[in-house]
Amino acid sequence: MRVITTIQDMQTEISKQKSLSKSIGFVPTMGFLHEGHLTLIKKSRKENDIVVLSIFVNPLQFGPTEDFSTYPRDFARDQSLAECEGVDILFYPGVEEMYPNPSSVKVIAQERTDVLCGKSRPGHFDGVATVLTKLFNIVMPTRAYFGKKDAQQVAVVEGLISDFNFPIELIPVDIVREEDGLAKSSRNVNLLPEERSQASVLYKSLSAAKEAVNSGARDPEVIKTIVSKRITSETDGEIDYVDIYSYPQLKSVEYLTDTFIIALAVRFSKVRLIDNIIIDLRQDIGGEK
Repeated sequence: MRVITTIQDMQTEISKQKSLSKSIGFVPTMGFLHEGHLTLIKKSRKENDIVVLSIFVNPLQFGPTEDFSTYPRDFARDQSLAECEGVDILFYPGVEEMYPNPSSVKVIAQERTDVLCGKSRPGHFDGVATVLTKLFNIVMPTRAYFGKKDAQQVAVVEGLISDFNFPIELIPVDIVREEDGLAKSSRNVNLLPEERSQASVLYKSLSAAKEAVNSGARDPEVIKTIVSKRITSETDGEIDYVDIYSYPQLKSVEYLTDTFIIALAVRFSKVRLIDNIIIDLRQDIGGEK
């Protein structure tokens, strides 16, 4: 595995690989890798000749109350995990390498950002769109891999690739779950023991919503009530939101048709957890995507 820290060296290496007609799979991360990231790498490894993993803690996507300096970092561990999973190139630029000067052009995500988690994080997805625009131009991937756990980010990336005509295939990857259904996350270690047992209710509530859809329910308010009541009655968590939107457009819907997302965020004492299911009524009623 080769570790590259400069944009020039990265572009030179990618140009060489593309001249050999190699397909490039790209997994962009902010490091501190967990099993969700490793799943993305594994899928990319199966589908591409060359796998590129980037590790860059992007300051542009941190809000004023979010501390960029304390974001967890462990490059030695990440490097070891990446090598074990068969990553060919680890792109590890510093902030000065990615942003050497004040930007003269800004990328602004105008749609799909004012709902769900984006509602409480203004400007976050502008930072995501900006860094991905740079990374896509640097890595020039054939395919880019993102986890469906952050489904809003996937929706924003889909819009970015489409609007800017990047010749990239977006590959959303299913949520990795514990045996009891809890979506895997590095944040789960912050749950108290009782909270950890309760946290499985989040996915159970989504599954109950899916069953209701399977049975013919099409009123979003009815579905949201099913989810909310289960979380409220079976956990000590505080609901941040339970919402339903069209997907990937993330627009409000009055009646469930086509493809939509049921998403939630719940705060426990020391951690906020998110989860979702995406249902496509045109293909497989109740099927999780």
